[in-house]
Amino acid sequence: MASPKEDCQALVDAFLLVARKMLTEHGEFLPYGAAMRPDGEIELVSAYDGRERPPSKDLITILKNQFMDGARSGEYIATATFYDVRIGKDKKDAIAVSLDHRDGYSVIAFFPYEIVDGTLINGVPTATKGAADIFPAPLTH
Repeated sequence: MASPKEDCQALVDAFLLVARKMLTEHGEFLPYGAAMRPDGEIELVSAYDGRERPPSKDLITILKNQFMDGARSGEYIATATFYDVRIGKDKKDAIAVSLDHRDGYSVIAFFPYEIVDGTLINGVPTATKGAADIFPAPLTH
């Protein structure tokens, strides 16, 4: 049985390459998600609001709402939202991955990058505590 952290890492391992590929080919990517079902199956989750170039924050909201619905129904045990951000004092580009697990694990992982002459150069990843806003709080006795 995998730990919540291992489940979330499986989502990152499965779909971080999508963002890196889009960055290499197009210099950007729209937010997208991934979810793990109780049987361990992993699926890509997309968001669309009818507009050709919607703001990233709108797509992130759509993804989070889809994930909260799936969490409430028991469809998902872990979720990941992938989006582009700028971090730190020097505003470096990074792929952010907001990870949540039904067992209370919640982090945001940041994968810094730069594109030099069309080549994606990866920086050192970091992480911070997440918002834990997808799954209802676990009951404590």
